[in-house]
Amino acid sequence: MENKYKAGDIVQAKVNPTLNLLVRRYVARIYYCQIQEDLTHKELVYFERELIPPGKKDIGKLLSKTQ
Repeated sequence: MENKYKAGDIVQAKVNPTLNLLVRRYVARIYYCQIQEDLTHKELVYFERELIPPGKKDIGKLLSKTQ
């Protein structure tokens, strides 16, 4: 299975859609991301289902459908 996002892509997490994340690498179905505004911060890790493309406006609707 191929990953949806590539290294260098900007994404957002469903839990905090105001924070832009930079995909650094994808290994074993896990995305390793850095905060775009603070590249010195520790890496954050996410599964693909936890990420959304930037600019998704209806995040509340997306979250309510998954719960």
